[in-house]
Parts: sequence; structure tokens; C-alpha cells
Amino acid sequence: MHDYPDRMTAPQMRQFRDDVLNIVSQIPRGCVTTYGHIAALAGWPSHARMVGRTLHYTPGAERLPCHRVVNAAGRTAPGWAAQRQMLQAEGVAFKPNGHVDMARHLWIPDL
Repeated sequence: MHDYPDRMTAPQMRQFRDDVLNIVSQIPRGCVTTYGHIAALAGWPSHARMVGRTLHYTPGAERLPCHRVVNAAGRTAPGWAAQRQMLQAEGVAFKPNGHVDMARHLWIPDL
């Protein structure tokens, strides 16, 4: 399923943004979660790409632990080499293929 941000009304987009930022702020040190998990927690499970856009384009999001968000396979964001270094500094292990060891570090909060 594709992400179509125009399916959200303006109030829904604002609520989605606020929810995404709140969820990201709660990711514990040494853990990661996925764009898809965040989208589902925010009530829009098919909008994983919108999570990435929200984190990229929202002023102030850089003060959140955005480096703890990876894709479903555990890959870090393309073009952000520091993300891996930041995760390793928190004790996050990577597999030989360069992906986060999701079995050890995936954070899914209690609903």
C-alpha cells in the first residue's frame, strides 16, 4: 500500500505530526523502532513514509532521538552516516550485513 498524505485532513496531519514526535521522544537509549511501527502507533499504519517526511521536515525534530528510527529491515537512513555511529555509541549491535540487530534492539511500546 502506498502513502498518500493528501488523504489526511489538515487537522489529522497536525495530529499525526504531534503523535510521531511524541512516540520518537520515547524510544529508549539502546533501542530502535521502525517507521512502520511509529505510523501504526500514530493510527495510520500505511503511512510509514510520512513518518520519515515528518522527522525530516519538522523544525525541532533534530532534538529528538531520530537516529533510533530505522526501516523494517534494520537499515539506517541513506546518506546519514552518523546515524550508525550514534546507535553504536548507545550499544546497538549491527549484523554483518550492516543492519541493526532487530531481534536484540527493537522497541515496541506497550499499547
